[in-house]
Amino acid sequence: MDEYRLNIIKKSSAEINRLQLLSVFFDDEVIYKIYLRSQVIHQLFANNQELEIEKLDLFHLQFTDSVIELLKKIKKSNEKNVSLIYDEIDLNEELIDRMAGALIDQKSFQHDKQKQSLKVNLSLRKLFSVLSELSSDFPFSKNINVFSSRYANDFYFDLTTDQFAKLIDFQSKQVYTNVYATIEKKLMGKLCKYDFRTEFYIGLKSGELVIEVYKFLDIDSYYLFFPSRNVFLFCDLTILKDLDMSNNLSERERIVQELQYKNDKLKSNAAVLKTAIPNEIVNLLEDSYGKISDINFLNHLNNFDVQSNILKTMLKTDLF
Repeated sequence: MDEYRLNIIKKSSAEINRLQLLSVFFDDEVIYKIYLRSQVIHQLFANNQELEIEKLDLFHLQFTDSVIELLKKIKKSNEKNVSLIYDEIDLNEELIDRMAGALIDQKSFQHDKQKQSLKVNLSLRKLFSVLSELSSDFPFSKNINVFSSRYANDFYFDLTTDQFAKLIDFQSKQVYTNVYATIEKKLMGKLCKYDFRTEFYIGLKSGELVIEVYKFLDIDSYYLFFPSRNVFLFCDLTILKDLDMSNNLSERERIVQELQYKNDKLKSNAAVLKTAIPNEIVNLLEDSYGKISDINFLNHLNNFDVQSNILKTMLKTDLF
């Protein structure tokens, strides 16, 4: 085989290999059929030296090159769009991670609320004994203020200064007072009556000041604990009527679930988009395959310019 013919055969093999890689990437039937048909045409020239080798070169010039460039352009456009999708997925994952961390804190908050309720109930029992016996003992459980300092920023609801002031307002004749604490007289009576069975309800804050609100387990009644002054008073919830006390946990869980669902859809869309080919291109490739599959294709190769020009025109469109 002369060098001129050998060079065209080698060049043709390289074109066929490029087409094969693209057929594997897109995994589309029509591209695979074009690859197989192009391989058959290549082998036809490689095994028959009497055929004009220039026709093989012309075939690739007029057809294969345009198909390859068209598919490469689609591939590049798809990969760019997929990259944008994965950028969005990454941002959502970061948000999910942050929200998941908040959910872990929420679980700790739910757990520590029970411990804090126990501390407050025990402290109130001890305060009752101290007041009854005129004792000088310190009534409060150890680290009773740690709960608010840990959770107030993230889990306490904001109050106006006016609301805060109304909640902690009291008359001296209404309370029992010693060096350690102040408690509303009627509140102490009710606590004794219901055996100090209360639970943490909500936390409130105004600037750096915080209030813990507790609910009686056996009746619909509430009181507050103002830690910075160790004050216990009945809590008038009507003052909080405009407060949004929706459940933060369920809201965060809902957002996390929505983001996870959205990411699943985005990943599925990315997988499809990566190898997507516009219908116009698929139809054109089907038509092209029909032409190169014609048994008389080689005899009309010089008239293949029209199909070649259509392929090249597609390269200039904004379909992808």
